[in-house]
Amino acid sequence: MRSKSLNQPIVLPRSKIVLRNRSVLAALTNKQSREDGTLTQDEIRWLERRAKDGFGIVTTAAAFVHPSGKSWVGELGVHSDDMLPGLEELSERIRRHGAASLVQIFHGGMRAPTDLIGEVPMSSSVNKTEQSSTGYSRSMGEQEIEEAIQWFAIAAQRCSDAGFDGIEIHGAHGYLISQFLGTKTNRREDEWGGSRKARFRFLIEIVRRIKKTVPSNFIIAVRISPSYSSCGITIEDSLDLSRDLIDEGIDILHLSCWDISKKIHDGPDAIPITTEFSRKIGGQIPILTTGGIWDEDDVSEAFLQGADMLGVGRAGIAHPDWPSRVHTGDNTRPPFTRKQLSEADLSPVFIDYMCRWDGFVED
Repeated sequence: MRSKSLNQPIVLPRSKIVLRNRSVLAALTNKQSREDGTLTQDEIRWLERRAKDGFGIVTTAAAFVHPSGKSWVGELGVHSDDMLPGLEELSERIRRHGAASLVQIFHGGMRAPTDLIGEVPMSSSVNKTEQSSTGYSRSMGEQEIEEAIQWFAIAAQRCSDAGFDGIEIHGAHGYLISQFLGTKTNRREDEWGGSRKARFRFLIEIVRRIKKTVPSNFIIAVRISPSYSSCGITIEDSLDLSRDLIDEGIDILHLSCWDISKKIHDGPDAIPITTEFSRKIGGQIPILTTGGIWDEDDVSEAFLQGADMLGVGRAGIAHPDWPSRVHTGDNTRPPFTRKQLSEADLSPVFIDYMCRWDGFVED
């Protein structure tokens, strides 16, 4: 088997979609949407630029599937047909440049602030949370769980109707789906909690419902945190979950590693997380890895670990043409000036948000 390269096309086995290369702009919070969740021209412009400059997949920021899941000001919404005009424009402008387009669909669960959603946030169980003015989330009833599954399915259908190539289900970073997956946040004793399979059920049912709702060539990706201690998610849990997701026929498994050098444990024989997943499930599904990928050495390392596709966040913010630039050596790291970021099509709102990231923007 010849070695993988970033500019090499890849065919997604289930949907048969051909991606022009293996680079992915990962979902990035940018705060550029309107209060009602509709897209702005600023947000469309920044995403279109990454499609124009060479990414294989362009992923939107996390988009809430229901108002109860909105988790920050300026968040994109896919909860209403009122969102369709902006979504249709975005999908068309990404497509004209040859990139594939994904909408990351999301619900914050207990991390949706009370002052934003106007109610006590929901979760798999009653959990302590700083986001709620009451200090805790409430446990979802079975009917609410069924409704939430349908929110994701309707949102996916809306994205398909708007012309996107697919969706990425956000099952990572401690949001609602993660809250169901973890033993610390999911302490239910019904069929939605307890055993691994019961904790996985919410996500699995979302995948199944979406597959029944969208065309067969619509991409279904799932992003997971391989381990997430605050929710009680372990590597072993995530490997088992990944096998179930493969059985359900998803197109891409996205491992959100934060840092691709991160190991599965602290022992002397530990291997990188992506390597572990590649050894256990590689070849069955395209594996997308993200976390601290900036330069050519990082690209080589990620492919060596067994990844099939590489996602970037911060590098793609600073360098719209990262997929081609990464091999030139001209791939500067932070800090960046406001002028540099503006020239990369970030709006003042987005740049102000990036100022909250230590060392990213020059004073």
